Amino acid sequence: MSKLGQVVEAVENYNKFVLNQVKRARSDEKFGRELFERWNAIRAKTPVTHTPTGLPLPRLALPEIDEPGEIARYFFGEGLPGEFPFLNGAYREMYLEPVREIETGSYGKRTSGDGTKGKASGNGAQPPEEPTRLFSGLMLAEDTNERFHYLTQHQRTHRLSTAFDGPTLYGIDSDADGVFGKIGEGGVAIDTVEDMVRLYDGFDLGSPNFSASMTISGPAPIIMAMYIAAAKRRFGPKVVQKLRGTIQADIFKEVQAQNETIFPIEPSLRFLTDMVEFTTREMPRWYPISISGYHIGEAGSTPVQQAAYTLSNGFAYAEMFAARGIPIDQFGPRLSFFLDCGLDVEYIALARVSRRIWAIGMRDAFGAGPRGQLFKLHTQTSGRSLIAAEFKNNLTRTAAELILAYINATNSCHSNSADEPFTTPSEEWIRLAAHGQAILLEESGIFKHTMNMLSGSPGMKAVERAVEVAILDEFREIERLGGVLAAVEDRYQRSQIQNAAHRYEEQIYAGTRPIIGLNKYRNGEEHAPEIKLARTPRKKQELQVDRLVKFKKKNAEKAKRALDKLVDVVERGENCFSALLEAVEVASLGQITGRLQEVVGRFRPMV
Repeated sequence: MSKLGQVVEAVENYNKFVLNQVKRARSDEKFGRELFERWNAIRAKTPVTHTPTGLPLPRLALPEIDEPGEIARYFFGEGLPGEFPFLNGAYREMYLEPVREIETGSYGKRTSGDGTKGKASGNGAQPPEEPTRLFSGLMLAEDTNERFHYLTQHQRTHRLSTAFDGPTLYGIDSDADGVFGKIGEGGVAIDTVEDMVRLYDGFDLGSPNFSASMTISGPAPIIMAMYIAAAKRRFGPKVVQKLRGTIQADIFKEVQAQNETIFPIEPSLRFLTDMVEFTTREMPRWYPISISGYHIGEAGSTPVQQAAYTLSNGFAYAEMFAARGIPIDQFGPRLSFFLDCGLDVEYIALARVSRRIWAIGMRDAFGAGPRGQLFKLHTQTSGRSLIAAEFKNNLTRTAAELILAYINATNSCHSNSADEPFTTPSEEWIRLAAHGQAILLEESGIFKHTMNMLSGSPGMKAVERAVEVAILDEFREIERLGGVLAAVEDRYQRSQIQNAAHRYEEQIYAGTRPIIGLNKYRNGEEHAPEIKLARTPRKKQELQVDRLVKFKKKNAEKAKRALDKLVDVVERGENCFSALLEAVEVASLGQITGRLQEVVGRFRPMV
């Protein structure tokens, strides 16, 4: 039985354990009394907060139950926020306003990551880190940098998420044949470490209040090396251990859904593991992989497929890193996840169930400690749900998806812009997207007063049960095919995504899946909205090529030596990430990719 099969068995066994604890609580008077006393103690110690209108509310919402069996079901089946199996949240408090001195109780006191009490701010506690993380990338590095500063001008914590242009995603230089018109389109053009310096100029990369996310997988180790090199150029070598953030680097989802892979699967996974081995040792605050279901969802999967393939990919990576000899409790806490959030009913509980399955699997199948059991999640509202027809309806769609994301206790979130069916978002629409989160988290009282505000309804419980069963069924099928890698090679995940995408479109055309403004309640007037399209001016594209040519000319001899050394390390089968760190100082992205492809070959896309 593979690790994925062990995960299925572990979840099933844990569910039996929960039922046994329920029965025990009802039959064992002493055990039932202990649970009841703990339950009452938690309720008594939960601080009370007051809304602006003066309404008193508990800082933690708990179900109104007093029967020992149901208390056991809650403690063991769900767990308090921040407690195994983490159904209600990876952390105790997430979006809540700071506790005021008069409201503190044992449950509500904030602690730092090491368990010590946090330093108090003016009103009693440090405000939580804002979960908003907006995705941006356009034209050249300095243009995206300007957008980053615009997006973070009112934020305490600067959480940047970077989109790269097509050539960068495929490891191709901006001066390559046939690339010119694509430079800076749909993302930022990054060819060299000098571009990376410009990209994050003005931000303190080593600050605890800064983190960077980079959405790139195929050439991720090279881009990661460039980021480290850029940080060292600005802040010195000691900054490396302080860097916070994540890079996507998810090879499995690329093969399953996107095809933005530049090396064959096995060398890609090897280079990824080299990077993970380095970062888990040298960069304790960095997440070297973001296991992504978002692109699986955007490619057309069902919500259950998205969760099942993301989780199974995650367990496959865990097995692969452990096989390299990296301790589970060293890399486990450094894994992060990225899910889509659409409007289908499954999204009411999709991330909640995923968090529970991950925790049980990592603990019982992999032996991970508490920190390695956490499903740390970034959510993005669905780009697929954005419609060009009567596009202002997209504001409502995104708002509804944001509520679903925060009901699921996501750790960070990106809200899409309504104009995305047409163009890279403009400042006007991206400002509205950012304000959507601010209104939800700061203006409204839905999430800032009480944890678990919208959790645990009978409907949510029904969805949770159905989603878990369906995810485990997918696991069994992948296990039957020989595991994740074997299923990938058999095109299983890809074919299932394609079939689901086809059904989705058929439902739209048949009218069984209503899309307001498209196949239902249409205005009747067909006219294109006046949207300013974002395009990279030719002069900027010429500037990018000119900079790249000068960089290559300046470093020609050094680049040859660095690339020869890199190839030698790869051919000897050693970890190549340190050699990559040297190479990016003098060689471009395309130069490095090209030399590595000479050694390990190119990826042949699946269709």
